[in-house]
Amino acid sequence: MNFPQLRMESTFGQIGLTSQKPIQEIEQLPAELTITQPKAEMNIERTPGKLTIDQTQAWEDMDLKPILRRIEEFAQNGYQDWLSGMARRSQEGDDLMKIENGGNPIAEHAMMNCESQMYDFNIGFVPSSFSVKINYHPIDLRIDWKTHKPEIDVKINKPRHDYTPGVVRSEMRQWPSLKIEVIGLELDEKK
Repeated sequence: MNFPQLRMESTFGQIGLTSQKPIQEIEQLPAELTITQPKAEMNIERTPGKLTIDQTQAWEDMDLKPILRRIEEFAQNGYQDWLSGMARRSQEGDDLMKIENGGNPIAEHAMMNCESQMYDFNIGFVPSSFSVKINYHPIDLRIDWKTHKPEIDVKINKPRHDYTPGVVRSEMRQWPSLKIEVIGLELDEKK
């Protein structure tokens, strides 16, 4: 006995895919930085030093005096000699007034007036020590600083981002099909 048979032919479907890759571009621009530094301010106040040297006494010790000083000394010495001469004559007058008290005042006065005065002298230094007077006022220096902080300005740039998305396209390259045939069905009808 012949049984009918089924014969099937199938064709698989095929899908075609076409893709375009995505494109991404990122660019980061550097930040813009500006720095300004104001100058520091400096103020200097200076009082100069002062040195004074007085050597008047040293010159006088060496007998090198200005003429006005000599005139002044001569006037002072003359005045002192005049006073001492007046005192001596007054004393001599008093001695002569009291001649009755005894003694020989005239001979004594003559003896005192004719003797020269004895001067004592040892070692001498010309000019004398510390005759030059030195005085010094040191320099006075004041420095004032005023600093300023730097001025910093930062401008941050955002990143530039370009993105093109990818595309996927699909298409049917081959459609699926199924073909079914029955075999052996014709023979039975003939009998």
